[in-house]
Amino acid sequence: MSGFVEKPEPPQVPGLVHLHTGKVRELYRNEAGDLVMVASDRMSAYDWVLPTEIPDKGRVLTQLSLWWFDQLRDLAPNHVISTELPAGAPADWAGRTLICKSLKMVPVECVARGYLTGSGLLEYDASRTVCGLALPEGLVDGSELPAPIFTPATKAEVGEHDENVSYEEVARQVGAETAAQLRQATLAVYARARDIARERGVILADTKFEFGFDGDTLVLADEVLTPDSSRFWPADQWQPGRAQPSYDKQFVRDWLTSAESGWDRRSEQPPPALPRQVVDATRAKYVEAYERLTGTAWA
Repeated sequence: MSGFVEKPEPPQVPGLVHLHTGKVRELYRNEAGDLVMVASDRMSAYDWVLPTEIPDKGRVLTQLSLWWFDQLRDLAPNHVISTELPAGAPADWAGRTLICKSLKMVPVECVARGYLTGSGLLEYDASRTVCGLALPEGLVDGSELPAPIFTPATKAEVGEHDENVSYEEVARQVGAETAAQLRQATLAVYARARDIARERGVILADTKFEFGFDGDTLVLADEVLTPDSSRFWPADQWQPGRAQPSYDKQFVRDWLTSAESGWDRRSEQPPPALPRQVVDATRAKYVEAYERLTGTAWA
């Protein structure tokens, strides 16, 4: 059992049709046919959307995505049309709303890994592969890979878990030409972002992208290179062979699986509310990621 602990009721705005409530985002369509994406402060972990929000989280995700879209503009077109607030929208939507092109989305999570950790580490420990790609012996948690790899996953609904799949399975699902485009674009964007982050003392261990088609053009969509979609590690604390300090939701995951939370993730019980100190520390990590990467103080 998983999903929303408490499913929110999306605001109704004149001129907008509500399409979908995601783990973090509310999705609407405006009268022009464009998509309106609103990033909430919701936090998800272990396939649950938690009952506690992280203040400013949605704004950090939106503003950091916009910064990255600008850095990547020459490599990959993106779906953003405007950041103008729709007429009649709640004031709280300011800074967390994007007006976007309506794309034909590709149903694949495009994951790039430059370092071994997470589900990739689990597979490597069992078979010396990640998504069917053979890797050398001797790698440990946090090891840098010989070269970045494309390790796609299926895109799951709320309450379900993304599943790693092979490149061949992606080619079977979406066609060989589209699969090749996804792999090339994913690795090119990852390489650019990895180098930019490294200049700022941050390791981009892995990340996931979503793409869609605008006609025949492959377009980068959704959020990009945020603490929700990426693992960011402080470079000066990187030490292979252990779990790395991070600027992402790992802090929340660690608390949920600690004795203090009292929650068994294997049970059918929903996770508990986050205590104030976990909320404050998580917000601070998201803000620090924004500030270190962009070089701009969070207002």
